[in-house]
Amino acid sequence: MSEKEEGTFYLVREEALPEVVLKTIQAKELLKRGLCSTVNEAVNQVGLSRAAYYKYRNYIFPFYELSQGKIITLYLLLDHIPGVLSQILTRIAQSRGNILTINQGIPLQGLADVSISIETRGMLEDVESLVQSLKAINGVRKIEIVGQE
Repeated sequence: MSEKEEGTFYLVREEALPEVVLKTIQAKELLKRGLCSTVNEAVNQVGLSRAAYYKYRNYIFPFYELSQGKIITLYLLLDHIPGVLSQILTRIAQSRGNILTINQGIPLQGLADVSISIETRGMLEDVESLVQSLKAINGVRKIEIVGQE
């Protein structure tokens, strides 16, 4: 398919989405997790019409679904403390992310910036969960997804 046939993708914060789209996401999640066995059950649970669900279901999905099997680049701002980067790399390895590149700047004023490119194919968890667990590491000041291929 050409890019025109696929359409253009946008990254939009959840707060900006209309209620009908948010309810579609909720219904899809209920079905995906097996909490509802039918579309009718899922849409009734979230208060959405079946017509609205079918209108949006193929056009809305969480960011992490788009990033599966891709290469993502993370930007991290770290405290200059021994072992912080090692913990990050260990955590990525535990999730079975394949580290492709690591670029670390010289620490200035107690902070170091690092960019890590990761192949997500074969990961045991979604990118969103990995990012949240990396944020929890002591010494990680900031983390952002800055690129995706």
